[in-house]
Amino acid sequence: MSRVFCIANQKGGVGKTTTAVNLAAGLAQVGQRVLMVDLDPQGNATMGSGVDKRILAPTVYEVLLGAAAVREAVRHSAAAGYDVLGANRELAGAEVELVALERREHRLRDALRAVHADYDFVLIDCPPSLSLLTLNGLCAAHGVIVPMQCEYFALEGLSDLVNSIKQVHANLNRDLKLIGLLRVMFDARITLQQQVSEQLKEHFGDKVFDTVIPRNVRLAEAPSYGLPGVVFDPSARGSKAFVDFAREMVARVQQF
Repeated sequence: MSRVFCIANQKGGVGKTTTAVNLAAGLAQVGQRVLMVDLDPQGNATMGSGVDKRILAPTVYEVLLGAAAVREAVRHSAAAGYDVLGANRELAGAEVELVALERREHRLRDALRAVHADYDFVLIDCPPSLSLLTLNGLCAAHGVIVPMQCEYFALEGLSDLVNSIKQVHANLNRDLKLIGLLRVMFDARITLQQQVSEQLKEHFGDKVFDTVIPRNVRLAEAPSYGLPGVVFDPSARGSKAFVDFAREMVARVQQF
């Protein structure tokens, strides 16, 4: 039985896709069977996993509309070491088309049931908004991983996201919980980031992951080569941190 986790944050540019692809690659490196689901019409997680979104068919779009099964749409990324249920710009149309369908919030959850035995982890990369696509991700997941920068505005957006998770838990998915907050793009030399990090630990306690992902140029360069940073440069500080995070995730799942 796989564990399904959303990588979500309503604020854009906080490293959701970087977290999704590098956590997937890190989990694969520590021996886990991983499926990465790209729910963002930009398809960055698809391209960053070494899968060309321009020639991809079928995609998660067809899966959501019931025109294809997950196993038909999944592609294995040999370079990254995990499977990808990819997305491209067609997915933008799903927002409108899903409105008229039955169980519109649960389309992804229903589709993923067929492959639960095939994977240890399913990671869902969500778009930076509480859209119907993100709602499908939240309804399909056991928990939410929130990547966030240790900055003031990030704290403001975090309260909105936590409230959204509570609402989905109360009304649509009783399994959903906040798994943890991942501090990303962290620079220990900046006093404000240290202060915000301490505030997070005071307020959320063990919901803050022990692993901290440092700001790292090699992680930023990796997508242009169609690879997760963990694969592109395993010796980089950011890559090593994501492998440590993967091990921490495996340990947390064993505690559930």
